[in-house]
Amino acid sequence: MEPRDWQLTDDLAEFRRAAEDFLHSRPALHTVTLTVAGALRTRGPYAHGSEPPYFGVLRDPDGSVRATLLHTPPRPLQLTPLDPEDAAALADRLAEAGHQVPGVWAERETAAAFATAWQRCTGTTAEQSERQRLYRLAELTPPESTPPGRARVADAADRELLARWYVEFAADTGGRILQDPAEWADSRLAHGGATLWETPDGTPVSLAGNLPESAGQIRVAPVYTPAALRGHGYAGAVTAEVSGRAAATGAEVLLFTDLANPVSNRLYRRLGYRPVADFATWTFA
Repeated sequence: MEPRDWQLTDDLAEFRRAAEDFLHSRPALHTVTLTVAGALRTRGPYAHGSEPPYFGVLRDPDGSVRATLLHTPPRPLQLTPLDPEDAAALADRLAEAGHQVPGVWAERETAAAFATAWQRCTGTTAEQSERQRLYRLAELTPPESTPPGRARVADAADRELLARWYVEFAADTGGRILQDPAEWADSRLAHGGATLWETPDGTPVSLAGNLPESAGQIRVAPVYTPAALRGHGYAGAVTAEVSGRAAATGAEVLLFTDLANPVSNRLYRRLGYRPVADFATWTFA
């Protein structure tokens, strides 16, 4: 068999034409690539990073797409599942081309294989910085008891709160703030992608976001409750609300969890989410 080769491009339209059928063939595993590519199309090339993005497809000798890459610097490189040989070939290709790769995010084995190859060909040190699990909603099981209050979709009056909670969520999870907080809030308000749980006196106490529908899927993200307000069932109540509303559209409902947080993983399983696959982020020095 002839060797497979990566085709790199900075043309989003070219990438979408080449990769669309492949990405839609397993939309749950490819959910992040699908949603980021969609955001770049609707909001412009800097929707997810401060530098121009680039893309790639790996084709088999018969021309069919085997894997893709998407990079929106300074975020980590995103890869669909690869075998170790293809991950190594990609690392060699990117290193030879002089691409700066701050890290990689992919299905667990793929991320580890690329990180190993990147260390080999660049001498860079790599550290696994996050482990995530992708869940799919099977059948929603609402919490047995609901805290006082109600869920409501955030509106323009909540813009400052959303921006502040975006920053707090990043700090709480050890993430980087890679988007202007006010712009993040505006992007969520534009499609009704932020739902708040508020107490009977109207005080917001928890947030569950959702991304726009893509390839028949809606992903719930983020879920955040300020530390001082945790332990009252707010996150479960607002996540159940957003999950149920998304499921009612007929979409497949997905979410990612941090595997270092057993509380959130237990919560989502109680709500009816079931594991799909594990992912990891590796950061390169």
